[in-house]
Amino acid sequence: MLKSLRLMIASFASRRAASSSPRGAVRWHRFACAVAPTFVPSYRALVELLREQENRWAARAVAQEAAERFPDNADAWMLLGLGWQLVYRQQEALAAFEQALVLAERPDAALAAGAIYQRFGQHADAAARFALAYAAGGGPEALRLNAEALFHAGDEAAAEQALTLWADPERTAAELRARSPHDAEGYERFDARVRALASFLAYLYAATPPDVKSPSFGDAMSGVRIGNAFRRLGRKAAREATRAMPMAIADYVAESLDSDAVRGAIASRAVQYTAMGPWSAGTTAVFLGDSAGNDGGAAGQSTIARGGPGALADSLASAAASLGAEVRTGAEVVQVLTTEHRAIGVALASGEELHARVVVSAADPKRTITTLLDPVVAGPELMWRAGNIRTPGIVSKVNLALSGLPAFAGAEGQERLAGRIVIAPGIDYLEKAFDASKYGRVSDEPYLEATIPTLMDPTLAPEGAHVMSILVQWTPYRVREGEWEAERERVGDLVVRTMEQYAPGLGELVTARQVLTPVDLEREYGLSGGHPLHAEPGLDQFFAWRPLLGHARYRFGIDGLYLCGSGAHPGGGITGAPGANAARVILSDLTKRRQR
Repeated sequence: MLKSLRLMIASFASRRAASSSPRGAVRWHRFACAVAPTFVPSYRALVELLREQENRWAARAVAQEAAERFPDNADAWMLLGLGWQLVYRQQEALAAFEQALVLAERPDAALAAGAIYQRFGQHADAAARFALAYAAGGGPEALRLNAEALFHAGDEAAAEQALTLWADPERTAAELRARSPHDAEGYERFDARVRALASFLAYLYAATPPDVKSPSFGDAMSGVRIGNAFRRLGRKAAREATRAMPMAIADYVAESLDSDAVRGAIASRAVQYTAMGPWSAGTTAVFLGDSAGNDGGAAGQSTIARGGPGALADSLASAAASLGAEVRTGAEVVQVLTTEHRAIGVALASGEELHARVVVSAADPKRTITTLLDPVVAGPELMWRAGNIRTPGIVSKVNLALSGLPAFAGAEGQERLAGRIVIAPGIDYLEKAFDASKYGRVSDEPYLEATIPTLMDPTLAPEGAHVMSILVQWTPYRVREGEWEAERERVGDLVVRTMEQYAPGLGELVTARQVLTPVDLEREYGLSGGHPLHAEPGLDQFFAWRPLLGHARYRFGIDGLYLCGSGAHPGGGITGAPGANAARVILSDLTKRRQR
């Protein structure tokens, strides 16, 4: 009797919701859900209403409540799966759909689970779920999806071959045809789209961010030029740019490519040097930014300086000296000197003071403000904001001296080894490696990127010998157990062991090894948190927000102090772009000062 009464009240509340405003409908549906003794349609209606209002996490919470109240109801678990998908949590969504299948073999749950397995590149699991969906009455579409998944899962011989992304997209597509005809066609379109969007970002990256407090006529003209560049993309590509940049790279590559190996190889560039995983929002912006200003396209660009990075630094120093600059090394700067709230030089650890019209810092922004500038001069607000710049160091480096050239399975010839050797078999592999870092651990299956610079420059090692430089992603600055001094060699062993799975016998070629952890990068190179990019390249630290809103125009903190390193817009690796942008601003400021 009481149960029937509660159902009648819930039904009445649902009818009232149908004739109410959106806000009123939410209240009525919540009431219906609360009073109902069983899973009722109001749960689904409430989730849909909250989704339409862009309140996705609240929608997920309603679905969670339904599954917790009615754990034996398959509809409730289906709703929870949809709720997790609203907040882009595919792993949790998959678990919910699988639970729905445990309770009832229903085609919608099997199709939903199969779609996620397919997105993860687990085609055999996807095929099994699509077969279950067909058996449960899923119709011809389930049968078609099953055949497609079986096709992708079936060519194991092709999957065991090394995948090469060449600079020439046509050559890449030709090799992909053996793996997946669909990917061969989709790759060239994807590459063209990446190049188009990267061309606009290259324009944006060469621009000085506007003064958000008091924009000038020059800022207005710069905005017009950026707007014109955006218009030149065309309507379709312009919409694609605004849609794609906040996306997770896993979703973005899945729209064009089927093979998990291809997705993983491309997506790895979107997470390199970052504390983000392939399912993290905004990683597509990182990927497109890495393609800006070069001709790499979807594959990315590999550049090795003859003589190594040190030779590049020597060349830059020589060029500067030829123009009258004096370059000092081993001269540690301990403080930025100021007078009347203006930078006038620097003090060295030796006690010597050097005075100048401007001070230009290539150190990271957090260190520049919180370590080198007097806190009284910086002020409490700027000190607090600079201290909160996100620098989650997450990368280690393992350098190997080798007695010979390693042989990689499925990668015959030196040409395939001359670029970047990426160990990222798929999106799921990357995500699992990232997950471990969130809890202060290093995954037993790490994402690695290796180069063998001696293939391009034999002078770096004795004749017949080689050096290999390996980037180890997602090695957190703060390890959960122990200290990095104890973990260092374990990570070195893990890297060699992982590389040997792809290059058998590599361990026997190692004659010397160096392991640099995030703590080493901070201690030896002055990188706050050990972050190679000086600040996390998330959307909250992008363009006018890099490194801080109101301090993105290279003038940093006080008059006469400028920022020119990777912590300034546009960030990135060794590109010279932040320095070139800063130089234009500094020269403009010096010219204006002389004219006063």
